[in-house]
Amino acid sequence: MPEWLFEAGIGEARAALVDNGRIVEALIEPEGTLTVGTVLRGRLGERLPGIGARVATDRGEILVSPVPAGVTQGASLGIEVVREAIPEPGRAKPARAVVSDAAPAAGPDLLARITASGLPVRRLLPHQSDALEETGWSEVLDQASDGEIAFAGGALRMSPTPAMTLFDVDGYLPPEPLATAAAAAVAAAIRRLGIGGSIGIDFPTVSGKGSRQRIAAALDAGLAWPGAPAFERTAVNGFGFLQIVRPRPRASLPEMLCADPVGAATRAALRSLERTPPGGPARHRFPAAVAARLAAHPDWLAELARRTGVVHTLES
Repeated sequence: MPEWLFEAGIGEARAALVDNGRIVEALIEPEGTLTVGTVLRGRLGERLPGIGARVATDRGEILVSPVPAGVTQGASLGIEVVREAIPEPGRAKPARAVVSDAAPAAGPDLLARITASGLPVRRLLPHQSDALEETGWSEVLDQASDGEIAFAGGALRMSPTPAMTLFDVDGYLPPEPLATAAAAAVAAAIRRLGIGGSIGIDFPTVSGKGSRQRIAAALDAGLAWPGAPAFERTAVNGFGFLQIVRPRPRASLPEMLCADPVGAATRAALRSLERTPPGGPARHRFPAAVAARLAAHPDWLAELARRTGVVHTLES
């Protein structure tokens, strides 16, 4: 039976849904994430035609849409987050919200979300064997970071862009078998890496409407896991391109890791240190960027010392 593995890490929480010994969904929630379902109050700022309005809160600026008529700039109002902030190179898409009369409250965190799935949740501890690694955690993170995803007969090249996440298909099989296998691999990657929003797939060019329909059907089957959100897609066109639109309540794993690789490397280093057996070295040398991020978060090092009983120090 599928089960969730959950790890309350330093600086981030991690979860993986494992089925038959492999990860089918991988999730990371960085510390301080303003999660979907959070209700808070703010002050209405600038209206943005066709977009909504900015609302200033103690958790930063949030976009709200629609804005009720008659609410003037500077007025106080309650809002509920419906999409978390999306990191992008050079800028970030702020969280989005709707107006709400509910009392201020935090939205469900990662542990609450996976618990609500109804599947078993196994909480992992640092002194135990590394169940995440045993099921392919590092390989999933590598896929999210470098975009290279192999499958039997070919490979996908994934490229997150501000407009959409693109998948390019390459391989040595004949066009239709290659495209059909790639469709299943793309669907699995979408689930595994939490990809939402607009998604484009560049399949090999395949002639014949029936062939293109079979490729699309393979994709549909892969995206129909239990509890999967609804999606819309185009047909495979004559050039082999298909577009999907899925809900996007939060950043995908590739967006998260690619937007802040230093943060990801820093939290991975903390995970490694937390799992170091007693008696290991207490002084550590890291790349300059990671050392700087750790120095900027003395609370992380303090939590590491609390969990391990060792005061870890950084060498310049």
